[in-house]
Amino acid sequence: MVDQDHFLVIEDVYKSYGSKVILDNIDLKVSRSTFCTVVGPSGCGKSTLLRLILGQEASDSGKILLDGIPIGFADERRGIVFQKYSLFPHLTVLDNVALGLRLNRSAGLTNKEIKTTVMEYLARVRLDQHSSKYPHELSGGMRQRVAIVQALIKKPKILLMDEPFGALDPGTREDLQLFLLEHWEESKMTVFFVTHDLEEALFLGNRLLVLSQYYQDDRGSHKGHGAKLVADYHLKERAQPTEIKNSPRFIEFIKRIREQGFDPDLLQHARDFNLAHPDSFQTLTVDESRQ
Repeated sequence: MVDQDHFLVIEDVYKSYGSKVILDNIDLKVSRSTFCTVVGPSGCGKSTLLRLILGQEASDSGKILLDGIPIGFADERRGIVFQKYSLFPHLTVLDNVALGLRLNRSAGLTNKEIKTTVMEYLARVRLDQHSSKYPHELSGGMRQRVAIVQALIKKPKILLMDEPFGALDPGTREDLQLFLLEHWEESKMTVFFVTHDLEEALFLGNRLLVLSQYYQDDRGSHKGHGAKLVADYHLKERAQPTEIKNSPRFIEFIKRIREQGFDPDLLQHARDFNLAHPDSFQTLTVDESRQ
C-alpha cells in the first residue's frame, strides 16, 4: 500500500558490500519540508544511506519510495552536494550554475532568462561579482557556494548533502549553515544532510537521525551486524541564532547523542532505541526481538 502521507519511505532496507553488512533493517519515513540531519560513527553507513536515496546504489532488499514511487535511478527530483565540490574547471561560475538549466530543455527558458536567474542565485551567496571567474580562481568556500547554488537552482524535491561543509574553515562553515537555513525556510525543500559534526547537526536540522552499529538485539553478539537508526529526534521548527550552540542545553544534547550512538561500550537494545519523532517507526524481525 502506498504511503501518501510521507514524501520519503524506507522500510526493511538492508545493504551489504560482500560479506560485510552496512545497513541492517532500516526503517524511516520523512514528511515533506523536513530538514533531516544524519550523524553516526565513522563507517556506520551514513553516505551509503544517502546514495540509496539518491539512486546511485540499490539496496539488497526492502523498499525505498520517493513521492510514493520506487526510488529508481538518480533523476532531477534529487539534488546532491558532496564535500568535494564537483565543478567543471573549464566553465565559469555562471556557466557551471547555468548548465543544469540549459540541459533542461523542457523548462523552455531563454539564455537571457537563464542568466538572470543564475545571477539572482549568485547574488544571494555574494558571488555575483565573481560570475566570470573559473573554479581555480575561487577559494574553497566560494567553490562550495557555487556547488550548492548549482544544486538549488534546479529546485529538486529533495536536496541530499554529504558532509558539504566538512572541509571549510569555521567562519565560512557557519556562514553557509545560515544561508542553507534561510533557503530552507523560504523554499520548504526537503533536506537530507549527512555530517560528522554533532553541533552542526543539532543547529541545522529539525529532525536528527542517529545511525550506529553500536547496539544489541536478540541475535546475540552485535559484531557483524550492520547499522540501525538508534535515535530519531524531533528538534526545533525554525532556525535559531548561532548563540544557541553555546547553551548548556545544546551541549548536554550533544553529550546524550554521543552516548547513544558513538559509545561502543554502551549498547542499547534495539527495543529501547529513542525513536521519539512522530514519524519514526521500527520493524524488528523475530530474531532481533524475541519478546
